[in-house]
Amino acid sequence: MPPGGRRRTRTLQRADRASQGDPRSRTPLHPGPGLHPHQTHDPCPLDDAGARPVTGSQAPGTAIVIGAGIAGLATAGLLAKEGYSVTVLESRSEVGGRAGSWEKDGFRFDTGPSWYLMPEVFDHFFNLMGSSAAHELTLEKLDPGYRVFFEKHDEPIDIAADRETNLDTFERVQPGGRAALTRYLASARDTYEIALKRFLYSTFQSYRTAITGDVLGRARTLARLLLEPLDTLTSRTFSDPRLRQILGYPAVFLGSSPFVAPSLYHLMSHLDLEDGVYYPQGGFTDIITRIASLATDAGVTVTTDATVTAITTAGGKRARVTGVRYTDADGAGHRLDADVVVSAADLHHTETTLLPRALQSYPESWWEKRVPGPGAVLLMLGVTGELPELAHHSLFFTEDWHDNFDRIFGKETSIPHPASIYVCRPSATDDSVAPEGMENLFVLVPVPSDPGIGGGGEDRTGSPVVEELADEVIAQIAAWANIPDLAERIVVRKTVGPQDFRDDLNSWRGTSLGPAHTLKQSAFFRGKNVSSKVDGLYYAGGTTVPGIGLPMCLISAELVIKRLRGDISTGPLAEPR
Repeated sequence: MPPGGRRRTRTLQRADRASQGDPRSRTPLHPGPGLHPHQTHDPCPLDDAGARPVTGSQAPGTAIVIGAGIAGLATAGLLAKEGYSVTVLESRSEVGGRAGSWEKDGFRFDTGPSWYLMPEVFDHFFNLMGSSAAHELTLEKLDPGYRVFFEKHDEPIDIAADRETNLDTFERVQPGGRAALTRYLASARDTYEIALKRFLYSTFQSYRTAITGDVLGRARTLARLLLEPLDTLTSRTFSDPRLRQILGYPAVFLGSSPFVAPSLYHLMSHLDLEDGVYYPQGGFTDIITRIASLATDAGVTVTTDATVTAITTAGGKRARVTGVRYTDADGAGHRLDADVVVSAADLHHTETTLLPRALQSYPESWWEKRVPGPGAVLLMLGVTGELPELAHHSLFFTEDWHDNFDRIFGKETSIPHPASIYVCRPSATDDSVAPEGMENLFVLVPVPSDPGIGGGGEDRTGSPVVEELADEVIAQIAAWANIPDLAERIVVRKTVGPQDFRDDLNSWRGTSLGPAHTLKQSAFFRGKNVSSKVDGLYYAGGTTVPGIGLPMCLISAELVIKRLRGDISTGPLAEPR
């Protein structure tokens, strides 16, 4: 694919066609086997496919995956490689989930994730599917990786694509910053490597797998990093509040606050300050397209406009999954049988809506004690003229950060004014996302996870609270980045609010990300990826282990395979030769 080009994800199959015997109902996204969910088939031996060698009556059987976001599609692809006949059921008319897209008047917006970090995780997944990130994606390293604007400071700070420049920047802002950041990044790198080796790819079926020499040798350090908030670590290391904010902001992308997220997550700074930030040409929609294509090429069938209403089971107190019930685009009901069901939908929705109370591993009483990540108000803006004042990624940080986060996560929540916000300008890197001479802006405003804030809409048709906040944020960007005529140059405008996350994505409490990464909601303590009451029922996605973010969703798909294999190792699966 040439730079700037993009592939389009098309609907694979409408559920109403499936019920009518329409021959198009089994047409995959891209040419591929496209098996019927009730058929058995003999998968190829291991060699190129990377599946375990199974044939005939030894074939694993049938699997249903609920949800066609990145976790659902990735899980389906890996299940197909294992030899399962896989059907994905997606309630919406297109795949992608949170990593969706919206188009109007020549503008195309990614409506969710926009930071490409942990490239080795993407490459590992593609390798498991018999490909590679180099083959599937056209990646560009961003320089600067991002730009940070600060309230009451005229000059922004750029975080560069290379470590040495960032060390120089920290030294310029705070004398001694180079040495302090060098130590901080060394710790971040070591923590990241041990997490990748011992924790991120673990299903946590056994605590003993983490009791290894390398973990025990770091026991005191890891204990401190788990018990100490991230803000405490950054404050002890740096005195300049701007540098502390740069090092603390990754907590937001983990659905948490630097004042409660364990300082273990300082490992994130290794990714953006040393490894750098990348962008896939064509946007994150292209990642979804490529994963969907690999899945359908492996034999997966995806059915859109299929809303799962129940997970069916057989047996008594210890039940066994038998399949699902779903409705199609016309509201007609269907039942689909399977040996394995994997829900990549929001875990709260799966447990409290799709299962009866007696079979819920995580009932409503469990969720009442959980901490949700932030909600979000999203703005998608098409702007005439160029916006060189903004980098591909720009962050706007308020001075009173503590108040900002307390309003979002505190006992008495409210929308911060002004808010710390994130702005993505993909048109700085990708010509395909906006008409020539125009810019594409995606704005994320963290707010409390409260559907009562309302939903969004096109051209100011969202709830009054959402639209008033959008006006305020546009004025904030204009003032802080010195773009005084920004509001007058907007020709396309769409907003999304917490109510939309709840209604469109079944998101618990309207949170945009899932349960926050606090100490009690990370690693061993996060929701497990398997039902404790229904055999054959598994979970994938950001609401289960290992957590929030596209790389974590890809790993969660792999963890389903490890569960099915009975693999309790802590490292990634072996890649095909």
